[in-house]
Amino acid sequence: MTDKHTFPILLVDDEEEILFTTSIALRSAGFSRVLTESDSRRVMEILSRQEVALVLLDLYMPHLPGYELLKKITANHPQIPVIVLTAANEVEMAVECMKAGAFDYFVKPVEQPRLLATVRRALEMHCLRSQVSSLSSRLLSGGLDNEGVFAPIITRSQKMRAIFQYLEAVAGSDQPLLVTGETGVGKELVARTVHDISGRTGPFVAVNIAGLDDMVFSDTLFGHRKGAFTGADQPREGLIAKAAKGTLFLDEIGDLQPSSQVKLLRLLQEQEYYPLGADTPSRATARIVVATNRDLKAMMAEGSFRKDLYYRLSAHQVLIPPLRDRREDIPLLVEHFFEEAATALSRQKPTIPAELAGYLGIYAFPGNIRELRAMVFDAMARHDKGVLSLASFREVIGPPRSPAETSPLPFLGGLGEESGHAGRMPTLKEAEDALITHALRMANGNQGIASAHLGITRQALNKRLSRKHEGRGEA
Repeated sequence: MTDKHTFPILLVDDEEEILFTTSIALRSAGFSRVLTESDSRRVMEILSRQEVALVLLDLYMPHLPGYELLKKITANHPQIPVIVLTAANEVEMAVECMKAGAFDYFVKPVEQPRLLATVRRALEMHCLRSQVSSLSSRLLSGGLDNEGVFAPIITRSQKMRAIFQYLEAVAGSDQPLLVTGETGVGKELVARTVHDISGRTGPFVAVNIAGLDDMVFSDTLFGHRKGAFTGADQPREGLIAKAAKGTLFLDEIGDLQPSSQVKLLRLLQEQEYYPLGADTPSRATARIVVATNRDLKAMMAEGSFRKDLYYRLSAHQVLIPPLRDRREDIPLLVEHFFEEAATALSRQKPTIPAELAGYLGIYAFPGNIRELRAMVFDAMARHDKGVLSLASFREVIGPPRSPAETSPLPFLGGLGEESGHAGRMPTLKEAEDALITHALRMANGNQGIASAHLGITRQALNKRLSRKHEGRGEA
């Protein structure tokens, strides 16, 4: 996990006064970890034992000149960006330094805003390099460093596993994370998990910003000073301050009003904000994670969402797939929610019929995991004893329907060809065999889902498969 709060910036200059003033400037801008070194001969030893995110290097120093040190750093630690600072305005030397791998070159005295902007860009590049390296190693190994932290997300989907690997790679970043997906897929749970593995020492603070007008949004996030507006009898701390050194999660970011979008953009760009009624800015140290179920690209096209804000928010982004695209998770989720419901309602967990998972497997779940949980809790509340009734599920999903009922003409038209008797009406036995074959193909071989497609129990499907194999002499 590489960010400006984790690995320090190393300042190298033989003038102690320069080291002092530059370190103060960096710390004032929010870069809390700064190392200083006045002897260039000790720099490589420092880098060998200490992870460093960035080096600010003076060019002309005794013992080991800055240009020679630059070449050593880029050769042995190419992942560390180096910004060269020098009092000599020499174009040829600037060109040589850039050829040797310097990230940028400044002539002293340096304008502080320009230097700080370049430092932020260099740290972002270092962070992205680290994330790419981390993600590549995880994809190659297939492993996770934080298996236990992801345990609350119930899944065995390979799609979700790949998402977990990506989230591990970007969890330590300072850059915003955009989580998208349909309603009910668990976007806030993903955001909490990212916070848990980020190593941040501050809290996780969540707020739903849907429906907040600009004034309420500003007061909620930034807080206010006493007397800032009518009724502001006491100062109020905003959520940005409460989430200091932690994570601020903004849900429903697609509903943010245009005027509030401008304020959020400034917060992301400058990493500072003004509480209402304040004349001086406050420094923001919270990492921003946002979520939405809306299509932000379509909103940009129609002009209701700022492009510059979108590109700031999507430095890292992840799309959580809907439940219908990871149906293999349904049995796990059903089991988990029944245990949760039994505990919440102080009841004994019921016997779950085997066909339930197959029955649920053909439903589209527009409300995703949240809808499945509600269905399970409703069924648990109605349950008395013995085997669980599917009545409450049928009220939502409807009775099982076979493929022939949902699209009879296209399917029956191909039965003669599927049975190998094109040009004539298939027999009932041939039609049944073709229906079973088609249902199994739709269910990717899952007999529970195939039986639900056909509107029969799994036991009935097994009997028909046995008769089918016996007729071929395979039993």
